[in-house]
Amino acid sequence: MSVTFAQGFEASGVACGLKSSGNKDLAVVVNRGPLKLAAAVFTTNRCQANPILWSKEVIKDQIVEAIVLNSGGANCYTGPEGFQNTHATAEELAKQLGIAAGDVLVCSTGLIGEQLDRNKLIQGVSSAVATLAVSGGVAASEAIMTTDSVAKRAEAESGSGWRIGGMAKGAGMLAPGLATMLVVITTDAIVDKQFLDSALRSATRVSFDRLDSDGCMSTNDQVTLMASGASGVRADEGEFVALLTQVCKELALKLLDDAEGASHNIHITVSGAASEDDAVEVARSVARNNLFKAAIYGNDPNWGRILAAVGTTKAVFDPYNIDVAINGVLISSQGQPAGDRSQIDLTPRKVEIGINLNSGGHQATVVTNDLTHAYVEENSAYSS
Repeated sequence: MSVTFAQGFEASGVACGLKSSGNKDLAVVVNRGPLKLAAAVFTTNRCQANPILWSKEVIKDQIVEAIVLNSGGANCYTGPEGFQNTHATAEELAKQLGIAAGDVLVCSTGLIGEQLDRNKLIQGVSSAVATLAVSGGVAASEAIMTTDSVAKRAEAESGSGWRIGGMAKGAGMLAPGLATMLVVITTDAIVDKQFLDSALRSATRVSFDRLDSDGCMSTNDQVTLMASGASGVRADEGEFVALLTQVCKELALKLLDDAEGASHNIHITVSGAASEDDAVEVARSVARNNLFKAAIYGNDPNWGRILAAVGTTKAVFDPYNIDVAINGVLISSQGQPAGDRSQIDLTPRKVEIGINLNSGGHQATVVTNDLTHAYVEENSAYSS
């Protein structure tokens, strides 16, 4: 059920003609309350789309009653007309629902630099409102897909009865900044607004922010968490953060599974770091190394490329006291080979890279994928 797994939410997904394929391309999620709280994190790309500019203002008071998302066009670098399209979309949904436009978030995804058809947007909003339902979460998750091959949904329920549901889209331009995709998460737990914001940031820090598929940060990325309080149960804060993090990690891994052209999912765990920041920096350096990613695609355990990537960072370590393992095989230690690379099997989809810096007690994992011919082919033809 996705975003409607939590009580107090209705959703829908419709086709309004923004996609030439005729597939669903506009989704609406409505919070029926009694709470109307929300928190969001946005891309840190300085070149931001019109919906981001709009939503960053809306979220300031953390009161949100609805969110509308369209695929089929990013509405980015489309000038004043593009911003007016975002405004008009929010105004139309507000009118249809009898709420304030200032309580409506807007998200868009698709090709940058193409103007959206305002009439289609308005008609789509009307159709979406007419089909709102507590069973509409699946349709909503389908309507936000672009190059995704499957819709991404996740659900979890606490022992005390409150729920979290979520949907996400993303298959390319998956790099942290903090968001990396369009995500809507809902909960029916009773929570305070300040805690809601801190909980979201805590969860995204170790989930979406650790997904680094291709090193490319989008202009439209947004992760939104909406709380209805409809369960009537106040959440234990520790349990809420844990369950929210679980849902975020599940969605992030589903995005990784669907990464454009990928044939391997690569989990890079850096341990023995002087700080968590060091661990993340080293793991991300390896995740963004195209030579390493190409080697994994070719099932080649070329561990020298891992060490070369580690050496470009400013993390604290002795370059000749680093241990590297691939799929559990220690392959390099203390500046020299430590195992037989022929013992490493890289044919499975999942690849685990272990890097021990032997410099402290911190660790972090960043997930990425390999670099394939299919990735290049798909992205060379995206706009056509």
